[in-house]
Amino acid sequence: MTMPAPPVIFSAQRRMNARARMASIQRRSKDAAQTLHREMALDAIDRIAFVTSRFASAMVLGDTTGKLSAWLEERGTRTTTTDPCGYLADSPVDELQPLPGRPFDLIVSLGLLDTLNDLPGALVLMRRALTPGGLMIASFAGSGSLPGLRAIMLAADATRPAPRIHPQVDVRGAGQLMNRLGFANPVVDGWGFDVKFSSFWQLLHDLRGQASGAVLMNPGASVNKAGLDRALTAFADLADKDGTLQERFEIITLSGWSATEK
Repeated sequence: MTMPAPPVIFSAQRRMNARARMASIQRRSKDAAQTLHREMALDAIDRIAFVTSRFASAMVLGDTTGKLSAWLEERGTRTTTTDPCGYLADSPVDELQPLPGRPFDLIVSLGLLDTLNDLPGALVLMRRALTPGGLMIASFAGSGSLPGLRAIMLAADATRPAPRIHPQVDVRGAGQLMNRLGFANPVVDGWGFDVKFSSFWQLLHDLRGQASGAVLMNPGASVNKAGLDRALTAFADLADKDGTLQERFEIITLSGWSATEK
């Protein structure tokens, strides 16, 4: 029985453009925002450090900081770093195609799966690229992220809300997904952190600098002058007394093992 194609929610071209812009920003400024990617990389390091297994080979997707890749290499793991566009890694990789160089003992994906139209398909491809007994870890922004920005953009659009923020996966849905994809001992957990922004413009700039802007296939119309004024007012209304807005990033991390051969 042929499965229906997944709905096309995200634009692959806009996704590539977002990562190209991120790479350009990262190259131009040593102070470019990396909080989101850094926290996911450090969390992955903590998780792998608790595992008693040693991994001879690894594929790391989307590690824009290089921290995870460097840590694995220091531990003697032969590591291939890849990126959907190749701007921030050794080579480009299409997460909807079989991963090159497989099989790997460890595959880690950071900040990528939340903008794929076929999330189950990508996870299956990663599972198939593991050696028997290999480990997959994937972290990405989940439901509950950016509540402040959601409120601000709703205020900006007033009576005609437009699609501005991505639909997001929650922990429960991710758990159900992992349970049916053939991973052994699947684990799904949510965690998060807060970041303070001094202005609406800093919030937008930092999101764009981390390829976290909207990449929807059918984005809403551009915000006009009146909408921008409403957005700035909403930011000020939500801000603390010092003028900063504390924004929340919720992260979902999936992990699972490839079944060992009998």
